[in-house]
Amino acid sequence: SMHRYLVATGRPQIADASRQFAHNLRADEDARYDEVIEINLSELEPRINGPFTPDLMTPLAKFKATAQAKDWPQDISACLIGSCTNSSYEDMTRAASLAKEAMDAGLKVRSDFIVTPGSEQIRATTERDGLLEIFRQAGGTILANACGPCIGQWARHDVKKGERNTIITSYNRNFTGRNDGNPATHGFVASPEVVTAMAFGGSTSFNPITDTLTTPSGKPFKFTPPNGAELPARGFDAGQDTYQAPPANRDGVAISVSPDSQRLQLLAPFKAWDGSDIENAPILIKAKGKCTTDHISMAGPWLKYRGHLDNISNNMLIGATNSENGEANSVRNQITGAFDAVPATARYYKAHSIPWVVVGDENYGEGSSREHAAMSVRFLGGVAVIVKSFARIHETNLKKQGLLPLTFANPADYDRISPEDRLSVLGLKTLAPGSPLTLRVTKPSGEHIDIPVDHTFNENQITWFRAGSALNHIAKANH
Repeated sequence: SMHRYLVATGRPQIADASRQFAHNLRADEDARYDEVIEINLSELEPRINGPFTPDLMTPLAKFKATAQAKDWPQDISACLIGSCTNSSYEDMTRAASLAKEAMDAGLKVRSDFIVTPGSEQIRATTERDGLLEIFRQAGGTILANACGPCIGQWARHDVKKGERNTIITSYNRNFTGRNDGNPATHGFVASPEVVTAMAFGGSTSFNPITDTLTTPSGKPFKFTPPNGAELPARGFDAGQDTYQAPPANRDGVAISVSPDSQRLQLLAPFKAWDGSDIENAPILIKAKGKCTTDHISMAGPWLKYRGHLDNISNNMLIGATNSENGEANSVRNQITGAFDAVPATARYYKAHSIPWVVVGDENYGEGSSREHAAMSVRFLGGVAVIVKSFARIHETNLKKQGLLPLTFANPADYDRISPEDRLSVLGLKTLAPGSPLTLRVTKPSGEHIDIPVDHTFNENQITWFRAGSALNHIAKANH
């Protein structure tokens, strides 16, 4: 199917080249496994994930009872489909088949129904093929093909902040306050088809597989299974070409940004590694429990500062829970002893040339690929992030910014560290792929504890660290 998609989007050479490596995606003929799991696809049923986390999953058949038992708001205020992840042509045609079926029976959506095409190509193609018009006629609103509510840029006027309500989306994330900045919004994630059907049901008690709705004529209506097309029969419409090519000769190009701008700021390169180990660095925060990229660098209103690293860094780790007091955005300054906001404390250390580290829990950096979650830590003086385990993309982003993402060889060693300890990372001069480092923990009493920590740096990534960032390395290589 990927080969067909690449051909349909004008990339036949890549499609053909990929077939040369297809054998790497198949089991060896003599492969033997310790455990074999068989999945009967015909027995699978849709799931709805949430609220407040993608890790909580409820089968559709149990959603009504679970929602009642847990007192989730029953009325669905908004259903949103699309995003960069779930708006393929097949997704949209399957959702449109349900909307048209319900509309032909005389039904309109009962919840706000919002559709976000995930790309200009999808927007143009689904507009041309009449899919977006089906959604409009059913009562839906079509947004621009941009991130929008998926990253919190959703100015809701139907629900007040703090008001409990339920939304269901096919977007990427559903962490607390992620979509609308309201921590009382119970965000759920489901497939575009389930979200579309639930928009007509309007309630957590509706099961589109088994339940019926009453049409304006009084007849019962029940959805049939959705159907869709993998690829558009008329090919993809690339839509508007908004690319602006740079001038052929860039020698005379100057980038001018007002020093008073609150939205834009020219970046200064991060300093290269000084060749020394990290010695006696204070812990800015020992984060406890879930610490996603939304906790590390919140979205929503903060995204207006994406071009101003200093300003957006004022949201760094303000959502993380401090293990010392169980509070968010309140950490002890290890020099003054006073509690303050996390970014303010980091700025104090930076102003006094004191490198600091972060200690974290499981799956640190779960969520989006938000680069600011790594850039802000580096910008405000962080040098290492030491956790039980990382979300893969965030770990790589930390490496790109010249930071040290390290994991406890024994996750239980997380509990041996207290927020007031000082940490040293030893062995950086001989940093090599697969070679562990030593974390020296110095207690306030002066006692030392040596803890092994692992890393996943390869040779190329080690050059990023030594250069101070991947960008520094690239710039140096091109001179």
